[in-house]
Amino acid sequence: MSEEYHYDLVIVGAGPAGSSAALAAAKNGVKVALLEKENSIAETVRTSGVTWIQNIKEFGIPDDCYNPIRKFSFCSPNNEVTISDSVARAAVLDVRKTYRWLAHEAEKAGADIFVKMNVNDVIKNETGDIVGVRGTGPKGKTTFHSKMVIDASGFTSSVSKAMGFVTQWKRFGAGAEYEVKVEKVDSDTWWLMVGEQYSPAGYAWIFPLGNNIVRIGVGVGKPESNVDPTQRLKELMEEKTGPIKKLGKITPIEFHYGLIPNDGLSRKTVFNNLILVGDSAGQANPLVLEGIRYAIKYGRVAGKVSSDAIKSGNTDEKSLFPYEATWRKEIESKINSAGKVQDRWIGLTDSDWDKELDIIKELKPEEFLDFIKAEFGLSNMIKLATHHPKLAVRQLFNLVKGKTT
Repeated sequence: MSEEYHYDLVIVGAGPAGSSAALAAAKNGVKVALLEKENSIAETVRTSGVTWIQNIKEFGIPDDCYNPIRKFSFCSPNNEVTISDSVARAAVLDVRKTYRWLAHEAEKAGADIFVKMNVNDVIKNETGDIVGVRGTGPKGKTTFHSKMVIDASGFTSSVSKAMGFVTQWKRFGAGAEYEVKVEKVDSDTWWLMVGEQYSPAGYAWIFPLGNNIVRIGVGVGKPESNVDPTQRLKELMEEKTGPIKKLGKITPIEFHYGLIPNDGLSRKTVFNNLILVGDSAGQANPLVLEGIRYAIKYGRVAGKVSSDAIKSGNTDEKSLFPYEATWRKEIESKINSAGKVQDRWIGLTDSDWDKELDIIKELKPEEFLDFIKAEFGLSNMIKLATHHPKLAVRQLFNLVKGKTT
């Protein structure tokens, strides 16, 4: 048995990028299909859910979808610092609840959601441009014809790969975490743990969700390290290394594993009838490898640009380019600068990290957050270098600005 559908816009992947694109496009009056391969939205969690309250408010995400964070603790092998803010500026999302809320908003706006829909092929017209996708769903083979497609399939970039536009990411982060119940936790403090014992090319974390539930995880940069993050995480939890021992008894709830691109903004993201967004586009902050805010923000841009193009009757690359122009203008230089800092961090020894924390502890909360969020605006960096004239901060300023002295 087979089914056939006709839509203006087909979006592959119902994560934050896909659902946000579906919302914007449906609100703009085009017929949208949102395809998800899993049995339900966010059935599998692949991210630790760190983001920023400013963005949460901007997106309208409900208060019961996140736990606010106002204290930031760093731990290296022989040093520990905490930066305390008077107000919460960061957050840990209830990922499943947030993603389902985003999808429900798209559905309310008129998007049709298809779950258990595994897209495995693309449909091309006589000139080789994409005009739909094929997949396998609950009723067998299913064909979706469309004027445009958005690839929001995440790390796998399945649509773009099927079109021959991209290959596998060469550089990426692999993260493993357990969501657990613990005896003791400060629910408004997150922990980042750095150094060889935690991760040779990355970091470990403790992110609280409230109600004595935390996510304990390890992220490892590939191909810089061959360490298996799942194995390292198990070792850290068994040995109760560093601040993990402060949590008391740990009872696992569920395991999460995910991959996130770390190749910088190396991909072209618009083609005739096709836009790439979120992890498919490599839109991730390399410092802490988070990209949910970019996925939602530029998903909405992709949905608006796509629907405008569909309504105009012209969905060629030139018509879709305003999407790429928007995100490049807003984040390209910041992510490139953050990538340079990350390259420096990967080379730090344990003793280097101990010294790095001495510099971090002198930062004001807003300075620290601008830094960790990769908000490397010129004015931010000048203020940082002026207020903190230690050599390492001067070096950081020069690094971000692309100087060598």
